[in-house]
Amino acid sequence: MKKFRKKDLLFLLVILFAMVLLMACRQSTSDQAKESSQKEEIVFADAGWDSIRFHNAVARTIIEKGYEYPTSDIMGSEQTSLVGLRKGEINVYTEIWTGNIIDIYNEAVESGEIIELSINYSDNKQGLYVPTYVIKGDPERGIEPMAPDLKSVKDLEKYWEIFKDPEDSGKGRVYGSIPGWTADEVLKTKIKNYNLDKFYNYFQPGSAPALAASIVKAIENKEPWLGYYWEPTWISGKYDMTLLEDEPYDKEKWDNGYLCEFESQDLTIAVNKNLPNQAPEVVEFLKHYKTNSEITSKALAYMQENEVEADVAAQWFLKEYENLWTKWVPSEIEQKVKQAIQ
Repeated sequence: MKKFRKKDLLFLLVILFAMVLLMACRQSTSDQAKESSQKEEIVFADAGWDSIRFHNAVARTIIEKGYEYPTSDIMGSEQTSLVGLRKGEINVYTEIWTGNIIDIYNEAVESGEIIELSINYSDNKQGLYVPTYVIKGDPERGIEPMAPDLKSVKDLEKYWEIFKDPEDSGKGRVYGSIPGWTADEVLKTKIKNYNLDKFYNYFQPGSAPALAASIVKAIENKEPWLGYYWEPTWISGKYDMTLLEDEPYDKEKWDNGYLCEFESQDLTIAVNKNLPNQAPEVVEFLKHYKTNSEITSKALAYMQENEVEADVAAQWFLKEYENLWTKWVPSEIEQKVKQAIQ
């Protein structure tokens, strides 16, 4: 019988050790996969606008890659999404325009059906805008100031001829809000109460894309434009627009004819009451999720200019704003997400 030499025995021990280590690694990987597959899906509200889709995509990427929870979304309107959140059909709503649905929102919070975790951002704006070159000009594009003293909505009566209605040369044109939006009623009433209806026709564009298209056309043609818009949007992320001043927000003035500026809203992140038990670490992450209107507008402009969906914009954000989002999560989650998006 052939005798084993010491080096043969050592070789066999190394092989045996490697096999044991490999089996242990496989078991660990199997356990991790099993654990991940057992995690319950987290459902997001897609309430129908691009900015919420962007924030959903950022949060879902971090949750899927970092916390290893499966996610999905459910499309709906602003109000039906809140109903779904209350019922538990939806787990997370990342951009609730609380001022639009304040009564039912407060009711849902007070009843304990939903939990407000964070204010995503509160520096949003809406009102009457002009391209900034209307006031300041744009030397690079050869545009002279058209209304250099225009600052306030109340100054507009002096400048109606700058914004002449192409269908009625005796008045200017104000592009209004989308029919059915709260802002539509507000602007019609405001223009009448400010006596601007003597100088301007209120023109309804019919849809958000049509309104945006009117702005783009005017800017490309170096023409004046006056109308309703809001932030954050891809328009405000791509173009230099100026919001005209108005009386500071005052509830009494607002309730008596909208005689002041729009109130800035808290855009909150809220979850269904059961999510803290289902995914406490995810809830902790969402408590720290905070951005601003400028970042959101830039992300929307990135989507528009590159013709990409929200998931691609989320990847861009996670690389571009690493110093921001890494403060929202523990270091081990940060590393997992970074590895996944390389």
